[in-house]
Amino acid sequence: MKKIAAVRKVTIGFLLMGLLFLSACGSNATQGGTKSNNQGNQTKVIKAGIGLNEDHPQGQGLLKFKEIVEEKSGGKLKVQTYFSASLGDDLKMTEALQGGTQEITIPSTSPLAGMIKEFSIFDFPFLFNTAEEADAILDGSVGNKLLKNLPEHGLIGLAYWENGFRHVTNSKHPINTAEDFKGLKLRTMQNKVHIDAFKQLGANPIPMAFSEVFTALESKTVDGQENPLATIKSNKYYEVQDYLSLTKHVYTPFVFLVSKKFWDNLSPEEQQILKDAAVEAGKYQRELSREEDKKSLEELETKIKINEVSDEERQKMAEAIKPVIDQYAKEFGEELVNEMYSQLEKIRQ
Repeated sequence: MKKIAAVRKVTIGFLLMGLLFLSACGSNATQGGTKSNNQGNQTKVIKAGIGLNEDHPQGQGLLKFKEIVEEKSGGKLKVQTYFSASLGDDLKMTEALQGGTQEITIPSTSPLAGMIKEFSIFDFPFLFNTAEEADAILDGSVGNKLLKNLPEHGLIGLAYWENGFRHVTNSKHPINTAEDFKGLKLRTMQNKVHIDAFKQLGANPIPMAFSEVFTALESKTVDGQENPLATIKSNKYYEVQDYLSLTKHVYTPFVFLVSKKFWDNLSPEEQQILKDAAVEAGKYQRELSREEDKKSLEELETKIKINEVSDEERQKMAEAIKPVIDQYAKEFGEELVNEMYSQLEKIRQ
């Protein structure tokens, strides 16, 4: 009986060893967001989520990024894409990067302003006259200084992409001059610079969740709102608004973010692949964004009354809100703000 028991123990031991061996051979998954292929090479999986849909220039830019990364890495880096805020809004995804549960997101700079106040300088109204001016500042020393502040907050910034210029729609009258803002109830983001600037122009800014805007316009709870052309078109605000004024009052960039926890575990070669891909895909995304702006404008011309605010009147609006800019320049850092405006003067010469 003792012999039989011993044989059984040995047999069970061999069976368990065999099962463990088969399990190890058959499994592709490992810890740390990686998996092994049949050749034993490890693939790093990158979870990349954004707030807008796949058809938006931001979504198309992310797909271009995925294509470049997977090609240049020979498949060792794999990008899983998530659209339409399926992983949460910009703030939630940014926090997920800090926690190490998501690898990439591309928010507007506004959510970052809550943790790094200097990013708020891009919220200054009438800062840029053209997209090319924005490119020069964002890709230059000012933009790079802000990216260098990110690692201490658990984030790595690789490049700036484009959300675009914001314009005003309303149901009362065209906006041609600063005077035309007076008395308008305008939905705005919960952004103190924007709110104070519109107040300075005489409007009544009303912060409101984006999901509530259409209903508020339809019910006349607010008279108008402000957003890029693609957003105005895709959300069909022309169905409940009569006038679109091309104010170009704020230019909003996206910033390409990577989780520092993930970044620190990449090799220098892998980091360079991500950096190069973010920049290259960003150029592609900016081109798409500007093409989409033109297409959106052409389509909107058949649906809503459009007027373009002259450069002279935009300058008057900028002068009207100067007290607001001066106030927040002190809060966000006068040295950086002065550097930015000094560079803009040189660009415009």
